[in-house]
This record gives sequence, structure tokens and C-alpha cells, in this order.
Amino acid sequence: MKAATTSPVLWVQVMQALVARELVESFGLPERQAAALLGIVPSSVSQYRSGKRLGPQLSQYLGHEEARRLARRTAQQLMEAPAGSHAVLEAAIALGEMFDPGAGGAAPASGPTSAVRREAPKWLRDRIVGEQNAVAECMRLAQRSRDELTRALFRQIASDSLRHAEIVASLAAYLDRGVTSSLPTGVTRADIEHLIAREHEAEETSGEDLGPELGGLMRILWDSMESDEKKHELLLQKLLDAGLPNGPKPRGRRPRGSP
Repeated sequence: MKAATTSPVLWVQVMQALVARELVESFGLPERQAAALLGIVPSSVSQYRSGKRLGPQLSQYLGHEEARRLARRTAQQLMEAPAGSHAVLEAAIALGEMFDPGAGGAAPASGPTSAVRREAPKWLRDRIVGEQNAVAECMRLAQRSRDELTRALFRQIASDSLRHAEIVASLAAYLDRGVTSSLPTGVTRADIEHLIAREHEAEETSGEDLGPELGGLMRILWDSMESDEKKHELLLQKLLDAGLPNGPKPRGRRPRGSP
């Protein structure tokens, strides 16, 4: 059986899904506990099991006994050594070698993306290890925390690491096809300008900057939120700079107080 793609990140996601199913369906763990062992959010486990996430890619492995044995063995390892998040990565590498032995082979000898494609698998493996370890460590520290603000801080970092892994997966899918540049689709300048206006309205409702009045973790979380808002503004501006097409302004009620 030949896999649809040789993206290293996809192998990790498929193995995460297989192990998640084994932890819940074979070992009887609650989805929340399975998620904690894998270093992912519980909703991901639910989506893996329902087929809403990785449905087409996952279905071809569910009926393959060798892949299921590998996932079951990895699930057992996680239960015995919860901190060993590298077990999923090693299993993903084994899965890739099982179904696509040439996935780690040499990239095309020439072409503008050959160097990137040649180095991408190793870089992605290293990045995945780092992100998974960060998620596992943050979840462990969140569980040790005795107050909601400390838990919120570590959960935010864990959430960011998970999001980074998803971004890497998306980039890898394009790199596997030899694509190193992509333009935004499905949105217009009017869509982005409207969103920027809404973001500004939300900021105005908060009034004065509360940060200087806060201390400790409260100040850290506030500053983190403000940093995210600045990042959103930067990303939206870069979308405008990317050459989005003009289009009709979105329909709907105008915000109160707008001209």
C-alpha cells in the first residue's frame, strides 16, 4: 500500500491518531487522559476517533494489522512512561519506513527547491520533537499548578506549540509538492479591511491599558494578550500587502456608531 503523501509531519499526525484510538478503544482511557499522554488537546482525540480529522489519510491504516500493532505498542509505552513523547515520533518514522521506504531518499538533483526539500525531513523531525516535548512539559506543569492563572499560562504555551506543529504540517505539504511560495485565496481586500476594523473596535472597548495596574502572572497574561493583538495586526497587514484582489464588502449590519 502506498501512502498519499510522504510528509514527515503527516506520519506523526497519523501515528498520533492511531495511538489515540488505541489508548481509548483498546486500553479504555478517557479521551482527556489519552490527550495528556500524547501532549495534544482532548478535542483532537475526539476528532481523530470520529474521522473529522485525517479521515481520508487515516482510513487506509486502520485496517492494517501491522500499523495497528505498532500503534498499540506505542500506546503501551506511553502508558508506562508518560514523559516519553519521543515514542510517537519514533513510531511515526517506523510507519513511514513501513509504507514508503523511499520517503527519506534524496531530493531531485536540481531545481530551486531541491536543497529545501532535501533538508526538510530532518528539520521537521527535529521541530516536531521540540514542539511535542514543549507541549508535554507545559501540560505537566499546568497539572502541577494550584491556581487558574498559572494553569492558563502553561496551557497557552502548550496551545501555541500545537498550533506551530500544525503550521509546520501545512508548510510540509506544500514543500513536498515543490511549492515554496503561495498567495492567499478565497478572501478579498474588503474582507481583511473589515476584519481590521473589527479588531480595532474590540481594542477600543477595553479603554485604558490595564497592564500597568497588574502584577505578576496577571501582568504576564495581559501582556501576552496584547502581544497577540499586535501580531494579528501585523499578519493582516501582510495579507493586504500580498496583493489580495478587490471584492464586494461583506454584507451584514454595520457596527454601532459606524458612519
